[in-house]
Amino acid sequence: MEFQKLFEKFNLEGHLLLPDTDVAFKEIPWSKHPVFAGVELKHILTALQSGGDFSFHLVCIAPGCKIGGHVHEKQLETHEVLAGKGVCINNGTELKYEPGIISIFPAGVPHEVLAGSDGLYLFAKFMPALC
Repeated sequence: MEFQKLFEKFNLEGHLLLPDTDVAFKEIPWSKHPVFAGVELKHILTALQSGGDFSFHLVCIAPGCKIGGHVHEKQLETHEVLAGKGVCINNGTELKYEPGIISIFPAGVPHEVLAGSDGLYLFAKFMPALC
């Protein structure tokens, strides 16, 4: 599908490049979300690599699935929508999610994300690191 090209570019051809590191995203396994069915994560950069300062994750939400309402008490979270469509509830306000949208959730702000009929693909960042 045309809308998935940017996400697939990240997923299959992306790299984390640091002065002493080159990690191909395709070598990083997908993990099922421990709580939300239909949600998978690819941990691009973790607390171990950043000294706990931040973490980066590709997120795939299957069609019609969601990351239910929750709060991160210690982390600021950002979402960059790479592909698909959906809705985000950010501190009680409904926001339309589509490619090119960035949303920010300060620590302690309730939020949830619902994928549309084609699924939703995000690049999520946490400061300090989520995991």
